Amino acid sequence: MTTMTEASVREFKMPDVGEGLTEAEILKWYVQPGDTVTDGQVVCEVETAKAAVELPIPYDGVVRELRFPEGTTVDVGTAIITVDVSGGAAPQAPAGQPETAAAAPEVPEAPEPEPTGRQPVLVGYGVATTSTKRRPRKGPEVTVPAAAQAVQAELNGHSAPAVPARTRPLAKPPVRKLAKDLGVDLATITPSGPDGVITREDVHAAAAPQAAETAAPVTETPAAPAPVAAPTAVTHDGARETRIPVKGVRKATAAAMVGSAFTAPHVTEFVTVDVTRTMKLVEELKQDKEFQGLRVNPLLLIAKALLVAIRRNPDVNASWDEANQEIVLKHYVNLGIAAATPRGLIVPNIKDAHAKTLPQLAESLGELVSTARDGKTSPAAMQGGTVTITNVGVFGVDTGTPILNPGESAILAVGAIKLQPWVHKGKVKPRQVTTLALSFDHRLVDGELGSKVLADVAAILEQPKRLMTWV
Repeated sequence: MTTMTEASVREFKMPDVGEGLTEAEILKWYVQPGDTVTDGQVVCEVETAKAAVELPIPYDGVVRELRFPEGTTVDVGTAIITVDVSGGAAPQAPAGQPETAAAAPEVPEAPEPEPTGRQPVLVGYGVATTSTKRRPRKGPEVTVPAAAQAVQAELNGHSAPAVPARTRPLAKPPVRKLAKDLGVDLATITPSGPDGVITREDVHAAAAPQAAETAAPVTETPAAPAPVAAPTAVTHDGARETRIPVKGVRKATAAAMVGSAFTAPHVTEFVTVDVTRTMKLVEELKQDKEFQGLRVNPLLLIAKALLVAIRRNPDVNASWDEANQEIVLKHYVNLGIAAATPRGLIVPNIKDAHAKTLPQLAESLGELVSTARDGKTSPAAMQGGTVTITNVGVFGVDTGTPILNPGESAILAVGAIKLQPWVHKGKVKPRQVTTLALSFDHRLVDGELGSKVLADVAAILEQPKRLMTWV
């Protein structure tokens, strides 16, 4: 059997795959203990509050341990997988005896070897060009109070022993959080897990006596205890209800929408517009050689119309800085496109959309939609948006009152394009008609500015030739 020292083991920690994220859920492991991995190989997929992301391992070696099962939410900075980089085979634990590594999530890491010219790759950020510094790990916890040990020693007929320092109890982050919520001191628990790891069951068992003591009535004289009715368990009929945990993208979206709705004073304006000429232009562009292989649809021209309207009314492209009590005018447009995915609503944005030609915008829209459908949108693609478009018309909906994406000043909702009777050149004719709705932050955008932006978008869609004269 190959002997493996702790110095040959590398821990790969949950990285911060997006700006400011604190946790991520492990969706799927692509490797198992004993598998050989190479630098840059994807080992798992995780879901953050923004998107699903694949994580590559920055080591060559053999997988020694997966610290958490699929479906577990892990704090950023917590080791999730260990790899033996010594080049030897993964050790086999004797039957009935778990590996000691399972009990060592709190042991300080061995120092990293000197870099050999190739730096570990962090998802979405490329190869680091400068060396990084590790944050110092926390030292041991405070020693156990001496008084408690002295009293116990006297009861046993012995003199009080010297009190040795006691290290932090071994428990996984979710178990520590549970203990904190229940008010249980982990140092008082006798662990039942492998190698002295405290489990959730241990915490619940320790919490039960505390709850009973708190609830027990205090009486002056002994009395026969009154029968206590067992608590009624809340049950759910699985045949009549389905309960879905709110986490990941859905949880972040819900929090963001609540925060936006009750922070920014929303105003929504509507306009119904004849887009027959726009629909004809879409068909013409599909035949244009310059757009071959690109996604050409009404959304492309609507996006371009909004960008032109922002250029004509630049004050609408702003954000509110509450801390400094300032309005921040943006001289660029990161155009967000709301996309419905199996994991929930996400809003990736096209960076510097204002500077793109129509073919470039079509290419960016196509990439954005394809990436979102595949669930591969990176957190970076969903940061820094300034204005958003949401196309509710694809669901057959006429219009809506969209809620602002947090930090943005406006959002345009596009309704279904339908053939309707319309007065055209003095006669009622069937025309392609849609309704647009523009919601904006009334702290930043007053009624006049919001109306100008919406009117400009409508005018361009009614007469697309304005794109050539207004750009």
